[in-house]
Formats: sequence, C-alpha cells, structure tokens
Amino acid sequence: MTIIIDDAGSGDLLFGVVIGAYRVESQEFEYGLVDVRFFQFPNFKRKEYMKQTSKVIFQLLDKLKLKPDETILICRGSIFDRALENLKNKIGATRVGNIKVTGEPQQLVETAYLDEIRNLGYEPLKEREEKRAKSFFHMMKWLKKNPSKIKYAKTGWPRLVRYRMFRLNPSTRSDIHR
Repeated sequence: MTIIIDDAGSGDLLFGVVIGAYRVESQEFEYGLVDVRFFQFPNFKRKEYMKQTSKVIFQLLDKLKLKPDETILICRGSIFDRALENLKNKIGATRVGNIKVTGEPQQLVETAYLDEIRNLGYEPLKEREEKRAKSFFHMMKWLKKNPSKIKYAKTGWPRLVRYRMFRLNPSTRSDIHR
C-alpha cells in the first residue's frame, strides 16, 4: 500500500498551506493545515513552517493508521525537506521517497486549499495554476480591498517589503528583517 503526501498553497500569498495524505489503494484522503503564522515574521525566517509541516504529516499518518509495510511518497517541494528526513529516521529510508504528485491526490489537496481560501471570502482565479504571477497580484489586490485580512497573508517573504501595504504591516517592516 502507498500513501502520497502533497501540499497546496505554499507559493500563494494567502492563507497557510494545506498538506494532504492520500492512500492510493483505498482512496482515503485526510488533510491538515500549516497555519499562516508559520509564514510570517519571525517564524518564517526561522523556517518554523518546516517543523510544522513534519508535525502535520505525522498527524495525518496517525489518522490514516499507517501500516508497517506501507510506502510513503512525498512531493518534491522544499517544504517537505525536514519531514522527509524525519520520516526516513522514524520508519526507514526504504519506505519513503519523493515524487511529482499528479492526478487525484494533487486534485484533492488543491481543492481543500481552494475551499480554505474561499472561506476567507477570496475567490481565486480559475487559471491560477498556469498564471502564478497574475494570481499573486490578484490576491494582493484583494488584500488592499480587505486590509483586515492581511493577517491571513504570508508576510514573511522578504521581497514583500517592496510593496507599501506590507511595509506598513509590523510583521513585514523592512527594519525587522535586517
């Protein structure tokens, strides 16, 4: 049996990240969240999101009741680097590997993320996957119209200080990042 782990939202400006676990043979799916605070200063700079991602994965594997002979295949994204090492140490390197996630597991994780950002009141672009930059600016424009929602933005990225709305936010001020 095989469990596939994927993420959605790590490159988006809004919300945290959805981590999903999909058991191929039974089509069971569970997901958990890496809260947006782990992508804000100072947590982002300390890469706390990587610790939290690992915690979420172990929680998901508990929910799915990981079997002793089950293989875990994880998306190649850097958000999983720590989790990959932790899994190899805990269950053995021969049971853990990296893949490019496609199909049903990817679709389920993406749908969960889209549901979460819709719960904020944001309606994502239909072509968001193909047009990442356009999606980023669409989210930023939405934040300008909804300044109370900036607490749901991944403000830890150092380059965001280029934009006025993020310079005014205490969690992204450029003097904090120096």
